[in-house]
Amino acid sequence: MLKGKQTRYLRSQAHHISPIFQIGKGGINENMIRQIKEALEVRELIKVSVLQNSDEIPAEVGLAIAKKTKAQLVQVIGKTIVLYRPSKNDPKIQIPS
Repeated sequence: MLKGKQTRYLRSQAHHISPIFQIGKGGINENMIRQIKEALEVRELIKVSVLQNSDEIPAEVGLAIAKKTKAQLVQVIGKTIVLYRPSKNDPKIQIPS
């Protein structure tokens, strides 16, 4: 679990990045989960956008993706989800302790 200071730091880092995945009418599927895992390994911090035409609730989608990818749900703002998972091979983001 992330502490408050760590969450704030990750939110500040995520502010400047754009969503790289979009969830639409089809919801989340195994292929998307695999791609998100790969993106988290490379980038560590990503944003996922829930489109307007989706019936999904962004907070629930964020929790489901975090659970399936073993990532931390940093923030859900509107229809944007921020996820963090440190890279196993090449950690880049140094979060404060």
